[in-house]
Amino acid sequence: MGKLLPVLIVLFGLIGGTGAGYLLRPAADPDAPADAEVDVAVDDHAAPEPADDDHAAAHDAGGHDAPAGPVNDFVKLNNQFVVPVVRDGGVTAIVVLSLSLETESGQAERVYAFEPKLRDAFLQVLFDHANAGGFDGNFTADDSLGALRRSLRESAQAVLGPAVKDILLLDILRQDG
Repeated sequence: MGKLLPVLIVLFGLIGGTGAGYLLRPAADPDAPADAEVDVAVDDHAAPEPADDDHAAAHDAGGHDAPAGPVNDFVKLNNQFVVPVVRDGGVTAIVVLSLSLETESGQAERVYAFEPKLRDAFLQVLFDHANAGGFDGNFTADDSLGALRRSLRESAQAVLGPAVKDILLLDILRQDG
């Protein structure tokens, strides 16, 4: 019975989580366009509406309003980063992070081509941050995460150049051991 209880708890958790996800999912909007159409609609409406005098000229020139500025891509790195927190010769915690890069448009293939080099550079930054105590205490404070983002961005720009605009921390989890 002692071995069966953990299995039952996990099974009920999976069933309950799946059921909750199914019941709490957003309702489908029958008037909403398909996914491909949503991207186009968002891009077409990204720029502010021009003044009436400019509106006719914009339609005469190409039929669509030009975006206000360059559109950036968000490239999610495939795997999470696992960083051990070592104190007094032993691992006291594990930090798991998921990262994305904000890049100039059209840079996704280049990011994936350089991903091994990026991961190496990012792991060095993350290990240095952990060794300096960056994941101790209130590690989610603005100053701590800001310094980490800055270091990761500088590291990514050293690999990919100025095409990298920012680093996004999608998930961060610390598991104390």
